Amino acid sequence: MKMYRFRLYPSKRQEKQMNTHLWLAKNLWNDLLEHSKNIYRSFDKFPSRDALQGMTKDSGMFSQTAQEIAHRVEKGIWRYVKLRKAGDKKAGFPRFKSMDRMKSLNYPQFGFSLNRKLKVAPFGEISLVQHRQINGRIKTLSLKKEASGKWFACFTVEETPFIKVQNGKSKIGIDLGLKTLATISDGTIIKNPRHLKKHADHLARLQQLLSRKEKGSRNWWKAKKKVALVHEKVANTRADFLHKTTTNLVNAYSLIALEKLSSQDISEENFGKSINDAGWGMFANMLVYKAESAGCQVMFVDPKNTTQECSSCHEIVKKDLSIRVHDCPCGLVMDRDLNAAHNILIRATAGHAGSNASEDGTMVPSVKEETRTL
Repeated sequence: MKMYRFRLYPSKRQEKQMNTHLWLAKNLWNDLLEHSKNIYRSFDKFPSRDALQGMTKDSGMFSQTAQEIAHRVEKGIWRYVKLRKAGDKKAGFPRFKSMDRMKSLNYPQFGFSLNRKLKVAPFGEISLVQHRQINGRIKTLSLKKEASGKWFACFTVEETPFIKVQNGKSKIGIDLGLKTLATISDGTIIKNPRHLKKHADHLARLQQLLSRKEKGSRNWWKAKKKVALVHEKVANTRADFLHKTTTNLVNAYSLIALEKLSSQDISEENFGKSINDAGWGMFANMLVYKAESAGCQVMFVDPKNTTQECSSCHEIVKKDLSIRVHDCPCGLVMDRDLNAAHNILIRATAGHAGSNASEDGTMVPSVKEETRTL
């Protein structure tokens, strides 16, 4: 399955209709959630999917879009129940939505067609910029409104995967960090652009102006949109940089090894803002889904002691974050990040006894060393 995202340019009439349907979707979600709570209070059980789906008939929306909301409410409730039974005390019950939190209208099967324009029930033909060809069978459509006010069409497409023969190029290990985004075992360094930092002063000023406005007023909405536009620019710049970087990497190498990190867990402990700005998770995920079609392989290894271990003699050389050079008694002296990149490659290749590489292509939580290279 692959996602295609195209910018929409609805007319003023269509945009007004689409905003109205978002408002109807928000109300339907809240009504279904309130009904579910009331049923549970009265009968100590939640309503079935069929019962919730039956409440969507007079919603004023396209039938499948309304039914999809009922399905999401039901899934959210049972996900909460399942997590609670599993002992997850942080699991939260689905929340009531405001207009800020209702951002999309979903068409799971029917109600749309795509030719030169996108035809969607009940809005008619909507102009869009289709900047690339869709290869495969379109399964679903989501009309999404960003905080900046821009509308996008998101298509889920079923494609036949194209797997290219291994390209036979060199193998590398990559150590992700913050001082530099990535240090590669062949000595290449990818600088950290720090996208958010470039706009920090401008963003702080706009957020200050927003805080002075009366919440919900017309001027508050205008100020909020300006803040959203800056955040959108930062996100687009980051995505563009990571797309170009990862495309160059999968085309230049046959094997790319990284640490198996949970960037979300790490960011919750330390340096969260900087880690999210660097986009470690996006970087790894882009490498994974681009690798097969480029004849490249992406592998993840245990991150434990990749910085502390000597890549030459494999002895543990303790160092804290302030020490940026790996200096081993065996005589090996190099940048600590480069040493870590060598260790990552060693662990991923078959030539290293006890290799603990993983080829699952996912970023999953694992052991994190306390003195993680940043």
